[in-house]
Amino acid sequence: MRFMRSAVTGVGGYLPETILSNDDFARMVDTSDEWIRERTGITQRHKAADGEVTSDLAVAAAKVALAAAGKQADEVDLIIIATTTPDMTFPSTASIVQRKLGVPAGAAFDVQAVCSGFVYALSVADGFVARGLSKCALIIGAEVMSRILDYTDRGTCILFGDGAGAVVLEPVEGEGTPQDRGILGFDLQCDGTKTDLLYVDGGVFDNDYRAGKIRMQGNQVFKHAVHKISQAVESAVEKSNISIADIDWFVPHQANQRILKGVAERLGLDEKKVISTVATHANTSAASIPLAWWEGVRDGRIKRGDLVLIEALGGGLTWAAAAIRL
Repeated sequence: MRFMRSAVTGVGGYLPETILSNDDFARMVDTSDEWIRERTGITQRHKAADGEVTSDLAVAAAKVALAAAGKQADEVDLIIIATTTPDMTFPSTASIVQRKLGVPAGAAFDVQAVCSGFVYALSVADGFVARGLSKCALIIGAEVMSRILDYTDRGTCILFGDGAGAVVLEPVEGEGTPQDRGILGFDLQCDGTKTDLLYVDGGVFDNDYRAGKIRMQGNQVFKHAVHKISQAVESAVEKSNISIADIDWFVPHQANQRILKGVAERLGLDEKKVISTVATHANTSAASIPLAWWEGVRDGRIKRGDLVLIEALGGGLTWAAAAIRL
């Protein structure tokens, strides 16, 4: 019996040209390069130029992913964008990207699960592609986090960067086993009782339409991160009928090097299997997983046939994981 799955056939990314070093932040707030490196592992981050918006970053990443998949924009029939920083309240950033890419009319919408957004968006796209409702889907994580940072708050402004990552999903047939190419399994979770741990303090119905800035109880988020992420990974692995030992590459959300290390240790994953870009990208929220994935593909580490595990935790609190055979 043949089994339909959705396979990642192309990966792409984009990072704005402007780079902010830790020393740049030391001139803004009471911090230092040593303090930031020691607590987060971050050395620099990218910042969007004036006038450069989320859809611009998303389009640039999408073009790279489409080229990698050997696809043209007019073949795309579904666009899902994971973002916390949309161009505007509405229409969706996905609809703007559809126009800018020249994609024909088809489904296009945004998903908001903050840093977990890319995994959430991938799971939604899998429902379309694996059921035969989409032949060529673009899933993009794109953020301009710099626009919602409080540059007087050293606990948050140093953590985030701007960027976009994208993947192309296409249907493939398999045997219904873990050896199939494609998305094997997911785990998605949210605990809305913890919304006060990580949030933006403004919006359409608050503070006279002020966009707001990121507020975070960092120690509490860290406390939940390793446990909840590990839990999601173990669940996704079980649903995929694989084991942690089967994983070729671990591509986590790039929040903090200590969290990456803690999760890898808890799962018993060899550090050599972890793709880490947090040092040079910082936390790009929904863009961080596809950007790290793109880096792993570009430098030749991640190859066709590899088993990739992705995970994230973000505001909500949301957390998610997925296993994908390339």
